[in-house]
Amino acid sequence: MSHHTQPERYTFVTVNMINIPSTLYQAGGLPDKHQLWGGGGTFAEGQGRTRKVASVSESRRVHWRPSRDHVAVVVDQGSGFTKGGFAGEDQPRVVLKSSSLVPSWDRPVLPGAPGCELAGGVARAHPIKHGVVVDWEALEGLWERLLVGGLRVSPEQWPVLVSDSPSAPPAGREKVAELLFEALAVPACHMANTALLALCSTGVFTGLAVEAGAGVCHATPIYAGHSWQEATFRLDVAGSTLSRYLRELLVSGCPDLREQALPRKAITQLKKRCCYVSLDFESDLRNPARHRPASFLMDNGCSIHLRSERFRCPEPIFQPGLVGQTEPGLPVLAFRALHKMPTTLRTRLANTVVLAGGSTLFPGFPERLALELEALCQRQGNTALRPRLVAKPKRGIAVWTGGSMVASLHSFKRSWMTRSMYQECGPRLVYEVFN
Repeated sequence: MSHHTQPERYTFVTVNMINIPSTLYQAGGLPDKHQLWGGGGTFAEGQGRTRKVASVSESRRVHWRPSRDHVAVVVDQGSGFTKGGFAGEDQPRVVLKSSSLVPSWDRPVLPGAPGCELAGGVARAHPIKHGVVVDWEALEGLWERLLVGGLRVSPEQWPVLVSDSPSAPPAGREKVAELLFEALAVPACHMANTALLALCSTGVFTGLAVEAGAGVCHATPIYAGHSWQEATFRLDVAGSTLSRYLRELLVSGCPDLREQALPRKAITQLKKRCCYVSLDFESDLRNPARHRPASFLMDNGCSIHLRSERFRCPEPIFQPGLVGQTEPGLPVLAFRALHKMPTTLRTRLANTVVLAGGSTLFPGFPERLALELEALCQRQGNTALRPRLVAKPKRGIAVWTGGSMVASLHSFKRSWMTRSMYQECGPRLVYEVFN
C-alpha cells in the first residue's frame, strides 16, 4: 500500500482491552506496515471502544512518539529461551538463552542446588523456571542483554510488550512493572498471557491453547480474548526434561558412552533433528522392526546411533510417569481444560486447538495429540466434541508472533500502561489494566 492510497476501513471488536480489526479476527492477517500505529495515522478506526481505567486521566495515557517503522518491542520470555524483536515483524530479531553465567561469589548457592550449576567460580542463574520468574535480579540482566545488547535500543525510548505465563502468580506482574519502569525506565508496557498471544498468532481469540516449551506445558481455554484461570492446567514436564531423559536413555543403552561426552548442546541437537512422537508407543516399543535407526555425528567426531530412543525421548509429555511424575499427560490436561468450561462453550473451544512452543515441533506431535484428545472425548461421552488442531509450521515462535501482531495495531495504543500511569497509581494498577 502506498502512502497516498486510501486506507482500507476496518470494523473493530473489543477483545480483552484490545481493539482488534474484525478482518484480523476472521482471517488472521497482519495489517500492512503503513497501517500500523505510527504510520501517519492512516489506520481508520471504527466504532469499537476499550474500557478505560477510571482513576487515570486520558491525557496521561500516551506520551511518546514511536518511529514510523517500529512502534514497540515485543519480548517472549521463556524458561529456556527469550525472544525479542519489533512489533509488526514476522519473526524475532534476537533469541537468547534465558540463563546466564554470574560469579558464584555474587550468587551464593549450595553446589547442586536447583537452578544453578557451579563450575570454576561461576554459577548459572536461571531467572525463569517452569514458566515462573524465580530470580528477579537475573531477569533484569536478561532484559538488559536483550534490549541493549541484542536489539541495540534504548529502553527508555521504547514501549515493551512482554509475555506472561498462564500459571504465573498475579503478584509477579507488579514486579515486572517495577522492573520495566524503575530499572529500565521504559515509557510504557503491556503484559499479555502467552495462551492469548498464541491464539492471536492464528487470528482467533476463542480456542484452546496447548503450549509446550522448554520448562512447562499449559492447556489454557481462551474465550473472546479472556483466559479462564480455573480451567488452566499445567505440566512441569517439557523440553528440558526431555533433554535430560534422552541423555539418560543414551547412557543406559550404551554403558561405554560416558555421560560427560554428551554436552547439553549436542543433546539438544539430537533431540531436534532425530526424535519424533510415536502414534502407537507401546506397539512400537515391543516391535524392534518398527524402530527407525538413525546416526548422528557430533562436533567432536563421535558418532551416536539411536533406535527406540528416537520416539522414547518425547513420550514423557504424553506419559509423565516415565520420568517419575504423577501428573497426567498433556492430552489429558487439554481434555480437562475443555471439560472444565461451560457446556455451551466446549464445541467452540474444541474447534480451535492451537499448538504453540518448541516442544510441539516433534514430527507426529499434532497427530498423537489429536488422536488421544478425540479418544478421551469419545470415552467420556462427549461424542459431539471433535477437536480440530491448528499446528502452524512456525508455532515455535507463535507467542512472539501473536505479540508482534497485536502490538502493531493502531488501536492497541489504548492498551498500554504508561510510565505516568505507573507513577500516579503504582504497580498495583496492573490488576486493572491487564485484568
